[in-house]
Amino acid sequence: MPATTAPDSLLLNGRRYRYADIQEYPGHAGADINGYEARILDFCRQWLNGVQEFVLTTSGSTGTPQPITLRRSQLVASAQRTMSHLGLGLGQRMLVCLNCEFIGGLMMLVRAFEHGLHLTITEPVADPFAWVPEDAEFDFGSFVPLQLRTVLEHGHAPQLERMQAILIGGAAVDYSLTQLAQGLRVPLYHTYGMTETCSHIALRRLNGPDASAYYRVLPGLHVEQDARGCLAIRGDVTSQELIQTNDLVRFAEHDHHLFEWLGRADFVINSGGVKVPAEKVEQVLEVTLAELGHLGRRAFVTGLPDERLGQQVTAVVEGEPLPEAAEAEVLALLRERLGRYEVPRAVHYAAQFAQTASGKLDRRRTLHAAGLAAADEANQG
Repeated sequence: MPATTAPDSLLLNGRRYRYADIQEYPGHAGADINGYEARILDFCRQWLNGVQEFVLTTSGSTGTPQPITLRRSQLVASAQRTMSHLGLGLGQRMLVCLNCEFIGGLMMLVRAFEHGLHLTITEPVADPFAWVPEDAEFDFGSFVPLQLRTVLEHGHAPQLERMQAILIGGAAVDYSLTQLAQGLRVPLYHTYGMTETCSHIALRRLNGPDASAYYRVLPGLHVEQDARGCLAIRGDVTSQELIQTNDLVRFAEHDHHLFEWLGRADFVINSGGVKVPAEKVEQVLEVTLAELGHLGRRAFVTGLPDERLGQQVTAVVEGEPLPEAAEAEVLALLRERLGRYEVPRAVHYAAQFAQTASGKLDRRRTLHAAGLAAADEANQG
């Protein structure tokens, strides 16, 4: 049974640190800790000593990472909203395996401090359960999609099933992972949010009878659309400033607190004067690959320079090249499901997709590694 009193220490990479000692933490000069551990302890020291402002860096998945200053009150408001919505609190056990130098992992720390949860923190590796004892149990955790896939492939579903709720964020969840998730009973929630909103402002259920394509905005937050159909957000997590996104959304007909994410307005391929929504093509491509027996193959769509069209719709698939006949089968099915100008005119392969430090797909680095550096990077969001 979870304890009913607030913890006085945390576990970081198998080593226990008392909060009272962390508050006096001077940098642990000479201590046997790595740089990542030192930076986590430094944030914990600041939080426990009441620091009011924190400088974070955006993820860099849609452009150059940028510094942003967030107030303590914003982070506390975000933590309160999430914990209340999920019914989590005092004495429960939290696994933190996201990169705590970005908003997703940092907010896990804030939630634990503010609501009295026991903290177990590991390196942000693909299989965090390899860093904790086999009998360790947790009530709450958050993973990027790559971690969830790895954890399931390594047979850790029983540890997940003991949890009360799991957040999945930092990147899109592809079709094959969504299918894998259906075998879990523990509630899985895909998050929508960003550094500017102190992590997620909306959640959608990935599995079970309540699974949905729609994100539900958490209570107390205001959302609207601009003339393009892009989402804007205002609330205590933004200090009541309106944060305008480039995310195209569709509100549910009778409930504007439910929305479907359609893709980024600035992620459009201009092919022969026709604007092709790259993320729509990616979704169809993922489903098509899975249906033809290539489950687990990640893919994305980009626009490469073309003398005649300006940009050529191009698919990039992870792993070894498909046999010629299999690739032709994929393209034939795409022609049935997509508009004439949406069908990829070429397929390239990358041995392994690159990722940002926060676990998101890094399209630019992947293209460079695959020898496709001439791609129009303005459209690689």
